[in-house]
Amino acid sequence: MDPLTYFDAIILGIVEGLTEYLPVSSTGHLTIAEGLLGYTVNDKAVTAYTAIIQMGAIAATILYFWKDIVRLLGAWVGGLRHAGQRAHHDYQLAWAVIVGSIPVGVVGFLARDLIKGGLRSLWVVAAALFLWSVVMWAAERRHTVLEHRGVERGEGEVTMRDGLVIGLVQCFSLIPGVSRSGATISAGLMKGLDRVTATRLSFFMAIPALTAAGLFELKDIDPAVVGFGELAVGIVVSFVVAYASIAWLLRFVAHHPITVFVWYRVGLGLALVVALSAGWLTAT
Repeated sequence: MDPLTYFDAIILGIVEGLTEYLPVSSTGHLTIAEGLLGYTVNDKAVTAYTAIIQMGAIAATILYFWKDIVRLLGAWVGGLRHAGQRAHHDYQLAWAVIVGSIPVGVVGFLARDLIKGGLRSLWVVAAALFLWSVVMWAAERRHTVLEHRGVERGEGEVTMRDGLVIGLVQCFSLIPGVSRSGATISAGLMKGLDRVTATRLSFFMAIPALTAAGLFELKDIDPAVVGFGELAVGIVVSFVVAYASIAWLLRFVAHHPITVFVWYRVGLGLALVVALSAGWLTAT
């Protein structure tokens, strides 16, 4: 396979940064982009590059939410040391993030060969784009009902059980095309959280999940395919674009339903089916 070029690294960095936190599936978009650029999408070096440039998006998340992260860590440590502080909502939120981050790590490790092999097919991406759109639509409908009843819950009411349920649903995002943010935001809405809270919780849960995935994939980077310079460019570009995407998404979900992304997902899925059926793209 031909080595990754700097131009391709920039393109993939932009795709990663734009789609990592939007509920449209960054892995699905990266798989499509890699196919269009002529790469073997289930090659180990290619899948490793896809996971590692997520570190740029993670760095953007940490920077954007730095004050929140410090606050939650302080509350968590304080709660471990002093029983009287365990009733504080930040302590509960911190535990929700921790507990919610465990399932995807376990499932991702145990199913790593399937995730990097059989599931890395553009037919899988197309199917997942369609099927998870139904879940997102149902989640938004439930959110609308709860909003009208005035029974939505905010960040101060997130429980450890919320974190566990959202974390279990996050495991579906290991299927390319589902979307990690699409899975976690949908689960949050189903659990009765308001959109902004569900989205912020999705960002918090991304930090341990994507960091672990990126570090684990470092071993599969092939210097003959991906050089250090190209890897660094992809990470930096994804960082810049992801930071802007985070700021935009938080403003957007405060006033708009996530069903807007459903129509995009369905349109992309249809386009992908046409391209695969016509032979314009190969599935792997």
